[in-house]
Amino acid sequence: MMRLSDSDLTISVLAVTHHKMEERENFPDFRSEPALADRRSNVQDPEIDKYPTTQETESSNGKSQETEAIPPLATADPAAGSSEALAETPEKETGFLPVLKNRNFLALWSGQVFSQLADKVYLVLTIALVASRFQAPDQTISRWVSAIMIAFTIPAVLFGAAAGVYVDRWSKKAVLVATNLLRGGFVLTLPVLLWLSDGWELGQLPLGFCLLLLVTFLVSTLTQFFAPAEQSVIPLIVERRHLLSANSLYTTTMMGSVIIGFAVGEPLLALADTLFSNLGGGLGIGKELVVGGSYAFAGVLLLSMKTGEKNDAEHEPPHPLADLQDGLRYINDQPKVRNALIQLIILFSIFAALAVLAVRLAEILPGMKASQFGFLLAAVGVGMAAGATTVGYLGHKFSHSQLSLIGSIGMALALMGLSAFTHHLWLSVLFITLLGLFASLVGVPMQTTIQAETPEEMRGKVFGLQNNATNIALSLPLALAGVAETFLGLPTVFLGLAGLAITGGVLTWYIFRSSNSKVDRI
Repeated sequence: MMRLSDSDLTISVLAVTHHKMEERENFPDFRSEPALADRRSNVQDPEIDKYPTTQETESSNGKSQETEAIPPLATADPAAGSSEALAETPEKETGFLPVLKNRNFLALWSGQVFSQLADKVYLVLTIALVASRFQAPDQTISRWVSAIMIAFTIPAVLFGAAAGVYVDRWSKKAVLVATNLLRGGFVLTLPVLLWLSDGWELGQLPLGFCLLLLVTFLVSTLTQFFAPAEQSVIPLIVERRHLLSANSLYTTTMMGSVIIGFAVGEPLLALADTLFSNLGGGLGIGKELVVGGSYAFAGVLLLSMKTGEKNDAEHEPPHPLADLQDGLRYINDQPKVRNALIQLIILFSIFAALAVLAVRLAEILPGMKASQFGFLLAAVGVGMAAGATTVGYLGHKFSHSQLSLIGSIGMALALMGLSAFTHHLWLSVLFITLLGLFASLVGVPMQTTIQAETPEEMRGKVFGLQNNATNIALSLPLALAGVAETFLGLPTVFLGLAGLAITGGVLTWYIFRSSNSKVDRI
């Protein structure tokens, strides 16, 4: 065996030492990387992987391509290119541009646009079908619409949490694609079902209306799987530092779909029927083709998305009760996630109450009728879209707790303004728009906190529980807001909602301050 001389050994030691010094300069956290690699290799250990740390979550949230691009530590040069990339300030690109450059997020967002519009226009479609097929001239449409809304709400209460359990076990991309294609298929079968059931009755109800309720129930059930899968995919395809912008764009699109869907749904469906009739189709199924086609097109767009998710757990049979308990235990053990969830529930409860109070407000505002309450709700949507856009561009300058506190104070002030000017049209519209704007400062960072704090294997459960809790919580203000307004008056109820908003904001700020989590700023 060849022996090294003393001079050769000295030169080798100096070269290695110099090389290590360069590595430490280029990689400030170089010494922590082996530990992180060891933790990744032991992900099957239930004790280690029960609740992965924030650092692990941050690693898994990044793109898998970037992780694979880091060269092995044993190579001669551990990547000058990587050191240059790490040396760049990650905050250089903010706003929506970085996430729109992400092809996978672009596919998800494009699918969301068509899916969200289809959701809103579907409700308009069901009302149009009821009015044209089932409502008698001397009947009010309210009882028919109430039955449809119940069919749409029941799956959210029954299956919202359980759906998240299965989303964690299945490929999230497959869930997103399948739920959109199936919803589109169900809507496209409506004309056939209504034609076959024409003239038949089930009990005292037309069979066609019962089938419409069944399709609505199935569409809503599939939506319960789609929602947690969509929320779980965002952290998989978007870098951690861009999550706030991604959620801002997500919220902007959601609010835009509410405004556009409800505002142009009826003329859009009428136009679709007219165009289809002019093209030679005398069946009058243009409305169903638009809604069903939008769902199907969303599913096709999502086929091009790559999530890089690991689906090792999908072969393990789900244990719904145990998994739900695991999700509840995780939320209970994570104060930041729990508080963000509470803050979102408070936010949606305020808007559920506003949906009821807007009818009374429209009734007493000069120049408006009770039936025009949708104009007030559209103003909320405009404000939320503007607020979400603002958060996407400027939100990185503030912590999540600061944004939530500012948003809660702003919501409280807007609600106080509403209570003082219930008889002034444009001042009421202004305060409602501001309410929506400040609500985005609460909703977007709180949703981002839940995504960033929750490990990949728990996201489906957590988001399923979030959707379930939100839907259940919405029923209470919907039931009580009208009663409270009758006994206490509109200004007093608005002041009560203002107190609820400020309480949630102060609670969030206090918990984030005491926990001192770095997730408070992304």
